[in-house]
Amino acid sequence: MNEVKPNQKFCHESRTVQTHLVLPQDTNSHNTLYGGQLMYYIDSCAAMAAIRHTRQPVVTASTDRLNFLAPIPADYALTLDAFVTGTGTRSLEVFVKVTGENLTTGERYLAATCFMTFVVVGKEIDKGYVVPTVVPESTEEISISKDYSERKQNRLRDLKLEKTFAADISLTTF
Repeated sequence: MNEVKPNQKFCHESRTVQTHLVLPQDTNSHNTLYGGQLMYYIDSCAAMAAIRHTRQPVVTASTDRLNFLAPIPADYALTLDAFVTGTGTRSLEVFVKVTGENLTTGERYLAATCFMTFVVVGKEIDKGYVVPTVVPESTEEISISKDYSERKQNRLRDLKLEKTFAADISLTTF
């Protein structure tokens, strides 16, 4: 097994897995999981992965590249698998893959993928805290982590555009 340097952590150290049964009250008129319910599960799972990596309080900074690939029907299971894929000084990116599973046949499929960004908050950031860098090991971790810098630059560009766009948005609702 590889060794990490001080202020480094392996991807698997943040890995967080959650499994949920899709119940009828969680479904839309097509009898599949509401997208908003899946988003809630993704944010919760990703936040735990971020906290495991930093051991600090975090807040969601952005959700991007949420791709709904296949629906998850009622009575299926969904499993979320999240891990840290890149870090900045106070921010970190978490990848979440969602698999659906037909519990009666055992068939599994990729239902969604998502990248989220979290920011460390709290007293520690005033003490010079820096998020540990991440070290991918598996083929999947290496493949997903390799494009972190490009994704981060895209997010920063998009944030600048959003701020410009938001400046022209009225706060009047009537």
